[in-house]
Amino acid sequence: MLHPRAVRRHPAGPEDFAARLTAHRLGPARRRGKYLWLPVEPLGTDAAPEFAVLAHLGMSGQLLVQPQGSPDEKHLRIRFRFTDPAGTELRFVDQRTFGGLSLHPVVPGDPEALPEIIAHIARDPVDPAFDDDAFHAALRRKRTTIKRALLDQSLISGVGNIYADEALWRTRLHYDRPTAGLTRPRTAELLTHIREVLNEALAAGGTSFDSLYVNVNGQSGYFDRSLDAYGREDEPCRRCGTPIRRRPWMNRSSYFCPRCQRPPRVTG
Repeated sequence: MLHPRAVRRHPAGPEDFAARLTAHRLGPARRRGKYLWLPVEPLGTDAAPEFAVLAHLGMSGQLLVQPQGSPDEKHLRIRFRFTDPAGTELRFVDQRTFGGLSLHPVVPGDPEALPEIIAHIARDPVDPAFDDDAFHAALRRKRTTIKRALLDQSLISGVGNIYADEALWRTRLHYDRPTAGLTRPRTAELLTHIREVLNEALAAGGTSFDSLYVNVNGQSGYFDRSLDAYGREDEPCRRCGTPIRRRPWMNRSSYFCPRCQRPPRVTG
């Protein structure tokens, strides 16, 4: 343990964090929303994991597999050493220390060893197990507005403010459109565009507006160069030429085309 702030989310402290991992092995990495986790299994047994290492990378965190003895990264915070013959170690590197690691019990009987503390977070739409029909039914029950729903991690994860604006622009939906009136084909169209946006962003390395928001190779994402709505206030809509508008929204901003994405009618 090289920096106690990196385990500040583990209430029992850094010594307990290290002690509980001794003589255990780490299972395959999994992800839900912004969280990664590694199931922790006792060495020499086939016992199911009872807890997991939960990681939130924050703005600049990285989990790196490095050869033992290789030079330490400047902002190395935690080092995991292994006894297997591979000769590697796992390192948590984080310049801003907004991220961190902690240990949490897993959901009993869950094959993915999902930590209980994040069990409320829904799958993201590029997860093969994401249920489109269940998402549509949840939208209809929720009776909220569509952008609020897209940022509600109990319904869907992985869709932040930027990608919500991009998917809504492609679907020609206003951010304040009520979810109760969405038809199943309209929800299917929206999910198609969400997946397109996310996959295109992944191919471009994500969207980086910050020099520290980089991948494990230190490279910035370039999807911001392909944005159709977000950040383009007063620029012409690439579909109809109408200037893109920005509106304050939940301490953020929403960008939309007033012609392609007409606001819902006010009734009553």
